[in-house]
Amino acid sequence: MNYYIGADLGTSALKLLLVREDGQIANSVTKSYDVSYPKPGWSEQAPENWWKTFESGIKELTHGIDGEKIRGIGAGGQMHGLVVLDDSDRVIRPAILWNDGRTWAETDYLNNVIGKKSLSDMTANIAFAGFTAPKILWMKNNEKENFEKISKIMLPKDYINYLLTGVHMTDYSDASGMLLLDVKNKCWSDRMVEICGISKNQLPLLKESYEAVIILPEIAERLGISKSCLVAAGAGDNAAAAIGTGTVGAGKCNISLGTSGTVFISSDKFSADSNNALHSFCHADGGYHLMGCMLSAASCNKWFCDKILKTDDYSTEQDNITDDSLGKNHVYFLPYLMGERSPINDTDARGMFIGMRPDTARRHMIQAVLEGVAFAIRDSVEVAKSLGISISVSTLCGGGGKSKLWRKIMCNVLNIDIAVPSCEEGPGLGGAMLAMTACGAYKSVKECAEKLVTTSETIHPDSTIAQRYEEQYNKFRKIYPAVKELYKEIK
Repeated sequence: MNYYIGADLGTSALKLLLVREDGQIANSVTKSYDVSYPKPGWSEQAPENWWKTFESGIKELTHGIDGEKIRGIGAGGQMHGLVVLDDSDRVIRPAILWNDGRTWAETDYLNNVIGKKSLSDMTANIAFAGFTAPKILWMKNNEKENFEKISKIMLPKDYINYLLTGVHMTDYSDASGMLLLDVKNKCWSDRMVEICGISKNQLPLLKESYEAVIILPEIAERLGISKSCLVAAGAGDNAAAAIGTGTVGAGKCNISLGTSGTVFISSDKFSADSNNALHSFCHADGGYHLMGCMLSAASCNKWFCDKILKTDDYSTEQDNITDDSLGKNHVYFLPYLMGERSPINDTDARGMFIGMRPDTARRHMIQAVLEGVAFAIRDSVEVAKSLGISISVSTLCGGGGKSKLWRKIMCNVLNIDIAVPSCEEGPGLGGAMLAMTACGAYKSVKECAEKLVTTSETIHPDSTIAQRYEEQYNKFRKIYPAVKELYKEIK
């Protein structure tokens, strides 16, 4: 039996999966690392720690396995993060992460001086603070000495792949979130490269997610795996999660409740939202997708429980929230802890509770957090509806998706069926499936998904609860416009 390694390089942890060719998971290892917040709104990590964690994790993952049977490695990684190396392959500065909001001035410049229409024509997207191009401009404007040292620019999972193979590469799905890629034509945008003051030589080779490069022999020996092992180009975490949940081919949808939250709608053909409320990206299956992304999803519940309630027993906190309370909560929560992307694109926005009364209890606040995230996900779904896209069912993955209560809330807020994958390993499983395709175990990503991905449960909305949530959502959507201008004063 051959084995494949899938890596999920997340914001707070690396999860590694050892997957058999039939899709069964033989082993898993999770290793956490720190996020640094050196200033309000900043978010950074040391790429060297990713590699140390990866190397030690691989050895644990494959202990007792014949390394010659490990045929491929594929990674899904946190998107948009800026990793820069000098001409000696040394990391120049900590990676600026996807949820970092320091680039408000550069984002404003790109959207309002270069212009949203020009950006959309060049890249199919407008500028968001978390995207990579604004970060490059920030370095150019604020760290000139570091900027001048840049020899290579890459994304987080590309750094791991670079150390594995010695090849400076990225895939189209991850590159789509840099604001440097001409998404429709799958090539770097000459004009965006010029605007950022860089050269194409500093950018990685572009590959499909299922294309592969052979591992460096000395690295294979260090890791104790086959020297013929192939490393797939991999994918951005959301595209990898979509592969792992079978969201492959036209018209399928996946919702992810991880640190961030996403609505991922796959397509065989390129399309773009004219208002740019949704991202238009390449998919890891070789096609395209539309995606709405909120910066704080499951992290909202983690923040409220860890920091405010001082507990990590998330399930117990949800135990006394019953069906008859769903759609009846008097407390609302805006889940904009780190600002927000889709669909409001506001780096100044912040989290907010509204509606507390003397009888407000702990459970009302917990419920408001879960509902606020679901309402914000619906904001992106409503944009998709306005484009003529009909969504009747979606898979659900991510840590938040393991909560039965949150599944029920999401199902009824969106008023659609929620399909729960039998294997809830999203990006890691998707990475392994890309490696399988790269190694020829399956003819295509679609064939791999059709044969390996199954559903364990489908949750249907309750018409009574869904109607109550319809009324609540119509109230929720009025809160942000009412307080929008205040955020500029209290940031």
